Amino acid sequence: MSRSASITLGAAALAAALAAGYWWGHSSTAPQAASATASPSAEAGKPARKLLYYRNPMGLPDTSPVPKKDPMGMDYIAVFEGEGEADAAAASTPGGVKISAEKVQQLGVRTQAAQMRVLERTLRASGRVEADERRQYTIAPKFEGYVEQLHVNVTGQAVAKGQALLEVYSPELVSLQREYAIAAQGVAALQGADSPAQQGMLRLVESSLLRLKNWDISPEQVKALVASGQTQRTMTFRSPVAGIVTEKKAVQGMRFMPGETLYQVADLSQVWLIADVFEQDLQALGVGAKATVRINAYPDKLFQGRVSYVYPTLNAQTRTVPVRIELANPGLLLKPSMFAQVELALPTPAKALTVPLSAVIDSGTRQLVLVQQGAGRFAPRNVRLGLRSDQYVTVLDGLQEGEQIVVAANFLIDAESNLQAAIGGFGKADAPAAAAPGHQARGKVESVDAAALAVTLSHEPVASLKWPAMTMEFKLAHSGLLKSLPPGAQVTFEFVERAPGEWVITSVKPATAGKASGS
Repeated sequence: MSRSASITLGAAALAAALAAGYWWGHSSTAPQAASATASPSAEAGKPARKLLYYRNPMGLPDTSPVPKKDPMGMDYIAVFEGEGEADAAAASTPGGVKISAEKVQQLGVRTQAAQMRVLERTLRASGRVEADERRQYTIAPKFEGYVEQLHVNVTGQAVAKGQALLEVYSPELVSLQREYAIAAQGVAALQGADSPAQQGMLRLVESSLLRLKNWDISPEQVKALVASGQTQRTMTFRSPVAGIVTEKKAVQGMRFMPGETLYQVADLSQVWLIADVFEQDLQALGVGAKATVRINAYPDKLFQGRVSYVYPTLNAQTRTVPVRIELANPGLLLKPSMFAQVELALPTPAKALTVPLSAVIDSGTRQLVLVQQGAGRFAPRNVRLGLRSDQYVTVLDGLQEGEQIVVAANFLIDAESNLQAAIGGFGKADAPAAAAPGHQARGKVESVDAAALAVTLSHEPVASLKWPAMTMEFKLAHSGLLKSLPPGAQVTFEFVERAPGEWVITSVKPATAGKASGS
């Protein structure tokens, strides 16, 4: 083969190779180009999400129809239609919140139906034992005289009915006895005289005898005087009742004037208990209510009685009304001025709609309950409350029988302020915390204000709120958290939103080596 023929054959082979390469490259890139061309059309076929508004990144109740930044330089967060379970809950119920089933279980949320029931009410009050005023007696002679001899000479001594207390001497009493004796002798001497003289002497006898009786001379002493006709120098005063000498003013040899108290004797076989009942509880309390009384001196004993009188006066300082309870006092165990605790069984009213006391959230200005509106969906409901028992309270308005209400959420028990924080979180469905009541972050303690229960933290980004890393102030749920937040400490903390823009730390623990992600 000649040299020119070889060159011609090589050029033909090269041209064939180039043609084959061009065909292969064109055939392999064609699908890719077709795919690239088809991709924009496929994206255009998907429905575009509808932008609703832009919300404040710190959870404040501020939205914007256009993008903007808050005073701290943070971008407002876009909210699209159908984005997040919380938006769905908020769209259906104002102030509602949606919580996942897992979160409900973690928080320990329990619900119970509002039911019609009869409240068994027990009213508790404090009181004091007092002597029955109808069983107190005073020994006060109605004539002037002197204490001749004391038979009972100490306060607190027990006396029997008719027991001698003291003997007194009175010139007036002696004169009256002599007057009676002379009149009686005159009646005997005029047995055969004319009728007018005899009648006059009888009237004198009756007058003397009546004066003796009016001076509280005992019938036995009068009979002895009538029988013997002998004048007694002293007169004996006896106890009119079996009881205790509660006051003794008589002193041996003292002079007393008419009406002056020498002894006071009280019959303590039955006593009064005066209980102080708050004015708001008077509506359901009436005469005849059964009372169970516990005395501090006898913790193992119960005393039973009944309400006998509700006083018509109110103590302006304590806003209480005295209530009288009558108690039997066997063995004289109950002593005046003893302190007592009283339980009053109130009359049972008709059935009413009730909820457990634990279901009511009282902010001071209003009362509300959390109503379950579906699986994991809750909404606050204002209610008007009525009578209360130890476990339940009647609902006058705001609920219907059978509605499920939240009666327990264990994560709120940490402190009372946590409860208020949860109310704030439940009341703002558009806040970032609506999907879950708590958030978690990691940060460094910059400063602590113990008096204001506040701490300044430099925290890492919070994914659940779409917050960047920044330094901000947090409130503390209770003072017990201060010991876990010394300045400079690295901590992992959980927090909730109590009010718009007010973030409250509910728990703290030392930070671990890894980062804490938002919950």
